[in-house]
Amino acid sequence: MAQLWQGRFSKAVDPRVNDFNSSIRFDQRMIMQDIRGSLAHSAMLGRQGIISKEDAEAIAEGLKQIRADLTEGRLEIDPNAEDVHTFIEQTLTARIGDAGKRLHTGRSRNDQVALDIRLTLKDECQVIKEDILALAEALSRQAAKNIHSVMPGYTHLQRAQPVTFGHQLMTYVWMLLRDCDRLNDAVERMMQDCPLGSGALAGTTYPLDRDFTAAELGFAGPCPNSIDGVSDRDFCIELASVFAICQMHLSRLCEEVIFWCSWEFKFIELDDAFTTGSSIMPQKKNPDVAELVRGKTGRVYGDLMTLLTMMKGISLAYDKDMQEDKEAMWDAIDTLHLGLTTLAPMVDTMKSLPENMRMAAAKGFINATDCADYLTKKGMPFRDAYKLTGSLVAECIAQDRVLEDLSLEEYRAHSELFDEDIFTAIDLTVCCEGRKTWGGPTASNVEKQIELATEKIAALRG
Repeated sequence: MAQLWQGRFSKAVDPRVNDFNSSIRFDQRMIMQDIRGSLAHSAMLGRQGIISKEDAEAIAEGLKQIRADLTEGRLEIDPNAEDVHTFIEQTLTARIGDAGKRLHTGRSRNDQVALDIRLTLKDECQVIKEDILALAEALSRQAAKNIHSVMPGYTHLQRAQPVTFGHQLMTYVWMLLRDCDRLNDAVERMMQDCPLGSGALAGTTYPLDRDFTAAELGFAGPCPNSIDGVSDRDFCIELASVFAICQMHLSRLCEEVIFWCSWEFKFIELDDAFTTGSSIMPQKKNPDVAELVRGKTGRVYGDLMTLLTMMKGISLAYDKDMQEDKEAMWDAIDTLHLGLTTLAPMVDTMKSLPENMRMAAAKGFINATDCADYLTKKGMPFRDAYKLTGSLVAECIAQDRVLEDLSLEEYRAHSELFDEDIFTAIDLTVCCEGRKTWGGPTASNVEKQIELATEKIAALRG
C-alpha cells in the first residue's frame, strides 16, 4: 500500500525504514475502534455540509461492510500497510472510489490515533474490570468456606496473632476492589476530552462540530486545547499505573499461595489442573501458575516505565516516540488479563487444610497477646503482663510445649491472677472471636465483609 504522505517525496522510502516505521503489527488491535471513530467523523462531515450527504452515506456503508468483512473473516489486514488508518482508508477507497478519499477531511492521523487508543483502552478496561471482579468473587467464595479456619496472622513473616483464613483472603478482595475503583476513575478521566478535531495540532479551518463527534463516541465533550488533544498520553500512564498496582496485588497473593502450598506450611493444596510436575523429581507438585504471575509483574512494571520514559523528554505536540505507547499498553493489558483469568479458577479449586493452619497457630504462641490482655484485665499493668507472658513463652519453648499445655498450677507459679478461665482466654477460636472491633477476624465480621464485597461487586458491574 502507498503511504498517505508520499506526495511530498521524490524517491521511495528505504524498505528498512518502512519496516521500522510501520505500526500495523500492533495498531491493528484498534481496527474496530478506528472504524467507529471514522463513522462518527464522516457522519459529522455530512451533517456540516463539509462533504455531500451522498458521500457521507457511501462512506458509512463502506465502513460498515469492511467491519462486517473483518468480523466474518472475508477480509484480512494487509501486513504491508503502514498502519491501521491507512489500511482502512485505502480499502474503503478501493471499494467506493473518490468518496473514500474524502473521509480524512478535517482530520489528521495525530488526532485519529489519539482517539483510537482511548476507545480501545476503554473497551479493554471493561474486560480487565470483569476479570478483577471474577477473582474477587473466587476469593470471597473461599473466604466464606473458611470463616472458622484459624491460622496464624504474620508480621515480618513471623507468626503474630490469630486470624482466620477467610479473614486473610478477604484482604485481597478489598485490594482488588480498590483496583476496580482506580480503573473506573482513570477511564472516566480518559473519556472527559475527545481529541477528534484537534487535527495535527492546531485544529482545522473546516467547520467541524466537535460536540457532535464527542457525544457520538461517548466522551463528555471535546478537548479544550488542540495541542493537548494530540500530545496527551497521561491516560496511558495512569492506566498502566493502575495495571501495575493490580499486578502487584496479584504478586503478593501468589507469594502467599506459594508459601501456603509448600510442605513447610501446607495450609492449602492446589488442584492438579493448576500445578505442574518436575522432569526428574516425581514427588514434586509445583505452583507454577503463582510463580509465573509473580514473575510477570516485572513486565507490567516495565511497561509503565516505558511510557514514563517515552514521554519525559519529548516536545509538543506529536512525536513519533509516542508510537511506542501501544505496544506497552497491550503488553500490560494482556499480561494482567492472563494472570487474572488463570488465578480465578486456581483460587476456586484450591483446597484449604484447616487442621494444619490451627496446628501452626498453636505452635506459634500467637495467643500470647491474649494471655497478656487476660492479666491486664485482672488488674496487672500491661508492661508487667507483657514481661510475665514472655517468660511463660520462653519456658514453653525450652520444654517444647505451647501455652495450652501448661497446667493451672504452672500458670499460678507466675501469678495468682491466673484462674481456670485462662484456658478459655487463650483458646485460639476465642482469641479470634474476641477481636470484635469492626474489620477484625470474627466470623460475623468476615461474613459482613463478604456481604459488603458482594454488594460492591454488583455496584461495580452496574
